[in-house]
Amino acid sequence: MKASANCLLCVFVAVSLIAVGSSFADTILQTNAQGERVVVQTSAIVIRQDSNNIVFKHFDLKQRLVEKEQLNQGSLPYEVVRTSPEGRQQIVNIWKRFGYTATVVDQSGKTARVYDAYLDFFPGPGVSSFLESVPPRTNLPILFDGGGADEIEFSDIARIEIQGDHLKLILTNGRIRTGKLLMPTREPAIAHFMGITDHYSPASESTYDFSLPLAQIKEVHFEEQ
Repeated sequence: MKASANCLLCVFVAVSLIAVGSSFADTILQTNAQGERVVVQTSAIVIRQDSNNIVFKHFDLKQRLVEKEQLNQGSLPYEVVRTSPEGRQQIVNIWKRFGYTATVVDQSGKTARVYDAYLDFFPGPGVSSFLESVPPRTNLPILFDGGGADEIEFSDIARIEIQGDHLKLILTNGRIRTGKLLMPTREPAIAHFMGITDHYSPASESTYDFSLPLAQIKEVHFEEQ
């Protein structure tokens, strides 16, 4: 039932982004070998374009977060139809409607409302980059107290309480699970809770303007979807 609901949500988001985003966002096209102009990406924000590459941001339906991608210009170059600054802000507002929204309380008590929230991992001290792919995620990998492990989707979490390296998850069904973060890599890594805020600039090269290590967070309250 849940997988089916997630599929319906993806379809709804896709239709909404295409229907609304096509009027407000950048569109990337390419003329194929037959001379036909084909839409490669809509509902996007192009942040850099030159004769070699096009770098753009878009909303990933499956992960429900903002991602950055690059297209390499080749023998069949791309064309970008750009929207206005107001249109770019509108597409960001649409992205914020369909990602996960949470209120983050840091260890000092300061709060921040974060849209399109996700968890990402950065190399630890003395490490410049990971040797393996460690992608961002919208679930929480946890090693439960008493044994066992799972990945808890953000959609199933109402609140996270953090005390040192110990996590207390209050789920949307009322259950409580406790344990420690299960790192997705054996390399030294630091987990960050990330996303965009009301101050996020559509022109930003980055896909976020909020990033805080879990170790500096006291609580995360997810809004009901």
